[in-house]
Amino acid sequence: MRARDLAVEYPTVTPDSSALDAARLVAEHRLAGLIVVGPGGQPVAVVPGSQLLRSIIPPHVRDDPALARVYDERHADMLCARLGEKSVADLLVEGQKALPVVDADATVMEIASVMAADRSPVVAVSGEADRTDAPMIGVITVAHLLDRLLPGPPAG
Repeated sequence: MRARDLAVEYPTVTPDSSALDAARLVAEHRLAGLIVVGPGGQPVAVVPGSQLLRSIIPPHVRDDPALARVYDERHADMLCARLGEKSVADLLVEGQKALPVVDADATVMEIASVMAADRSPVVAVSGEADRTDAPMIGVITVAHLLDRLLPGPPAG
């Protein structure tokens, strides 16, 4: 089985997308994060859901999580609303690792080794992995890959 056979559509955002809309996509589709694509559809980065949360939580609460107890749901809603003032580009961390990309002919083990080496739960599949401007044809998540790799349940 090759990467092209495993690749699935996955919600994407651009750096100019609203951070609030990105958070809504994560929640609506129950995603671990989102893929950020450039103007030509090429994968640029991944924004983990944890990064969205990090941008909501005030720095003093991140420094001392015990302070989170004083925030009720109304205050949490107000903090989440601040995402509307940010773009996805604002969430990208300087020095953030690029999203790993495999070409359409990559084998299951090649995909697994890229995920393991980059500690990434998702890889982008490109028609031409050696071209950084090539558009993404889909993604493979670790859950999807494990579904293909793991043997079926024991009979019994």
